[in-house]
Amino acid sequence: MPCFWHRRIEAGDLGSHTYNAWLAQLIARSQAPGLFIVRQWNNVLADVMLTGLGSIVGVQVAEKMVVSLSVLVFFWGAFALIRAATGHSPWYLVPAIAMVAYGWTFQMGFLNYYLSLGLAFFAVALLWKADRQRIWCVGLLLSFIALLAHPIGFLWLVGTLAYLRLRAAMDGRAGALVFVSALLVIICVHFYVAHRYRTFSPVGWGVYLFTGPDQLVVYGHRYRVLALAFLMISAAIAGLGIFAESGRVEFWSKICVPVELCLLAVFATALLWGAISISSYSMSLTFLSQRVSSITAVLLLCFLGCIQPRPWHLAALLACAVIFFSFLYGDTGTINRMEARAEILLQGVPAGSRVIATIWPFPGWRVGVDHIFERACIGRCFAYSNYEPSTRQFRIRVTSGSPVAVAAPDAGLAMREGRYRVKAEDLPLFELYQCNEKDLTQLCLRPLNAGEVNGCLGYHPSY
Repeated sequence: MPCFWHRRIEAGDLGSHTYNAWLAQLIARSQAPGLFIVRQWNNVLADVMLTGLGSIVGVQVAEKMVVSLSVLVFFWGAFALIRAATGHSPWYLVPAIAMVAYGWTFQMGFLNYYLSLGLAFFAVALLWKADRQRIWCVGLLLSFIALLAHPIGFLWLVGTLAYLRLRAAMDGRAGALVFVSALLVIICVHFYVAHRYRTFSPVGWGVYLFTGPDQLVVYGHRYRVLALAFLMISAAIAGLGIFAESGRVEFWSKICVPVELCLLAVFATALLWGAISISSYSMSLTFLSQRVSSITAVLLLCFLGCIQPRPWHLAALLACAVIFFSFLYGDTGTINRMEARAEILLQGVPAGSRVIATIWPFPGWRVGVDHIFERACIGRCFAYSNYEPSTRQFRIRVTSGSPVAVAAPDAGLAMREGRYRVKAEDLPLFELYQCNEKDLTQLCLRPLNAGEVNGCLGYHPSY
């Protein structure tokens, strides 16, 4: 439903994915000078789907179809994983799974990563205790598709399956040895990455911020209160459940592996960084700990699924979900109105014009809104600050001097942050910006001149 309750799906980078799917169509028709498509085996699945379906039904309709499919894959993948971990269908956890499905990762619009996780959940659920060749074939196929979507989901899939297989082969103290060995492997990987790549902003003790409930904190401070309430409810379900069933040996053997997987995810997050610089990319991989918390949230639900369900469990989680989606409806509606305003403004620019945007998120928001103008440009103008081609992380790339997208990632970042000095070769160039500091939903459009620094007008947050 949240994919259809507004005219547009508001989810951070999603607007950029849809816009670049349209650019891929222009590239195929040789109408996007300086842009080209490379063969790539990861971080491409959602983009390929958007482009392929977009050529048939249009990119706007294709966006609805691909995002809806991605949500269903993530939701039912998580449901299947919890069922594999607990041995029964977790219907009373459906409100919590739905909140995680529309949580921070979705709202950021990390569509390839999001789809990769859903496929990885399905693959792990299938292969957790699989002993038939046919099931293994299906699981391996899902694993390959998950790799096409994003490498992080695939790596988690491989690591988790290896752990589950080793853990199933050992009991008692030998099982504890597998857990300790997994911790050591994570430490070794940490030091290898630190030695091999440049890393920034270690998480460390800040790991408590990324343990799952943070996925509910998206558009403002009130979501933090909701996330705290969800955490307290989860703690109550777990605490009372453990107290009631602590005398049953079967219960402890049931929760052992889900708890271990959850602890491993939290431990791995504590050793992560805010960003990693890889030489083949011109921009760092970012938001690593926040991304992994999506996995931690689902593993936390695997643990809660082991608890004997009570009527109040469903009632409490359902109340949280009603509040969460009510908040979400209002906030995404606000962004929809901003994008509608951007569409109206951009209708007045000459066809093929270059546009950049200096649009800041509202105070307290964890999700940006700077990509809302890119969908408004489809069929009309070019988002000159489009970040995807210049990062070399996606299949669309750009050459220097392209009139469609800036080739230098630092220049694109400066445009988005309102500190770019316009060059004569950039013209004609228009800037979309927030022109009322008391009402950040108000947008204005103005032409820029050579030598001028964008962002000098309108709202600019102070840090």
